[in-house]
This record gives sequence, structure tokens and C-alpha cells, in this order.
Amino acid sequence: MAGRAGGKPSMPTVGKTAPAVNRTVADGRVGDAFSLPTGPVDLAAIKPNATPVGPKRKKQAAKLMEKISVELAGLQEKLYAEAMGGGRRSILLVLQGMDTSGKDGVVEHVVGLVNPAGVHLVSFKKPTKEELQHDFLWRIEKQLPPSGRVGVFNRSHYEDVLVVKVHKLVPQRELTARYPKINDFEARLAAQGVVVVKCFLHISKEAQTERLLARLDDKTKFWKYNPGDVAERALWPAYQDAYALALQRCNTESAPWFIVPGDRKWYRNWAVAALLLEVLRAMDPQYPAADFDPAAEQKRVAAS
Repeated sequence: MAGRAGGKPSMPTVGKTAPAVNRTVADGRVGDAFSLPTGPVDLAAIKPNATPVGPKRKKQAAKLMEKISVELAGLQEKLYAEAMGGGRRSILLVLQGMDTSGKDGVVEHVVGLVNPAGVHLVSFKKPTKEELQHDFLWRIEKQLPPSGRVGVFNRSHYEDVLVVKVHKLVPQRELTARYPKINDFEARLAAQGVVVVKCFLHISKEAQTERLLARLDDKTKFWKYNPGDVAERALWPAYQDAYALALQRCNTESAPWFIVPGDRKWYRNWAVAALLLEVLRAMDPQYPAADFDPAAEQKRVAAS
């Protein structure tokens, strides 16, 4: 399913289990459904309103989300507890997509299903002056999830090969060098026990139009609207090309990309939740064994 880290990665094969490092996202039907197709990435050929697996209706998705939420919360608690017992594993959910693709929505409706105490959420904005004085991965390194946590990057290090590419903010040579740097960085995370789950929330320009207009039609949503979004919309083809290149060059065994259809919000939320559940099921976190005698402690408590 995933490519090979280092150099130009081979693309995933849908429906087959690859001997990937990150097997937690390679063994299940959901992961297969949203993995990148073999060959060059053509986003125009991937339908943003598709429902390739899972629910076909909003009500069906809602029922499935109720079931997912219970199991997801239980497994997240186990992962957190495992770390309390010395475990070193964690999850890093990377959310990328065009404006209005639903990154905030996923945070609210998917990440919101689990205990916030076990979540490390970061939203990356325009780099500060201090951050610009360092390598582009410097600020990312500082925000990696601790052991036992579900880390969530609402935008991420990929902004440095997306916005930077579209607006030509660095020389081409430097930009080209960033893709293998990202691959090496993510491979190191995987080796350290961080399961990297990268979701590209794929929406159509038409869906973005509807969502921007909806914000302008609701005064409670004005704060979410940025007049600069219109100027960025004019660069839609350039952003699609930048995403396609990043998806292709950074789709590796240790950190594969998943393309999540984003035009239907209910389907997008189900898809990401199902992916996370699949990841946690495969990780199979365990509660740590007690380092005391439970029976003896019961007696002590009763006698106290």
C-alpha cells in the first residue's frame, strides 16, 4: 500500500497488504479504500464526493459514529494508560487540505470523541520571526505528541512545500530538498513509536464556494472568513499541483498518505474516525500490569 522511504517513493497498491513499517494503517479495508492509487497523483481524477467504503447516507454515518466513538475512546484510554506504564507509542494525525476542507470540523467531530487529556492539538500558522531563523522542521519537532497521546496537526510541516511552493517563498533548490527531509523526519518518528496518519481532505472548488458563501451568510461565521481566501482561490490550480507533488513524493511506508473525500462533511468525519479506529485496533494498546498486589491493597483501603 505504501511507498518506500528515501528517494522517490513507490506508490501504494490499493487492496493489497504491503510489508510496510507502519502496518497499523496497511491492514484494514478503510486504509485500503483511501490510500493513494498507483502511479502519478491526479487529484482531478479522484472524486471529492465519493463514498468508496462505509456509509452511503448521513443517518447511517451518524449511527456508525456512535459505535466508533465508544471503541475509539476506550482504545485511546488504553494508549494513554500504556504510556503511564512506560510505553513509548503515540499517534500523530496530520490534517491537510484547502481552505474550508474541514480540518476544524474533523478536530471537533472526530478528535472530540476522545478524552481531551490524551490529545495534543496544534494548529500551525504563518511562521514567526524566530521560527524563520531555524530549519522549517524546527517548530514541528517542538510540538510532537508525548507518549500515549493522540497528536493532531491542523496544518503541518507540509505547509512548507505547499504555500511555500505556490508563492515561491524559497529557491527551487531548497524546496526540492524539503521532500526527502520530510520523509526522513517521518521515518524517524515511526522508528520512535509515533504512528503517523496523514489525511488529505479532498474537496472540490464548488464545495469551497458553497462553504465560503455560507460563512458570509451567517454573522456567527464571519470570524472564520478571511478576505484573503478569495485571492488564494485564484491559485487553486497551483495548489492542486503542489498537493499532488507533495502526496506523491512523501507517500512512504512509514507515513503513507490517505485521500479522504471531503465534499460530504458527514462522510469525511466518518472516514477519519474509521481510519483512527483502524490504527488503534492494530496497535492494540494494553493497560499496564499493576506494580502492587491488588488484593493486599484492597485490604489496606478497607482497613484505612
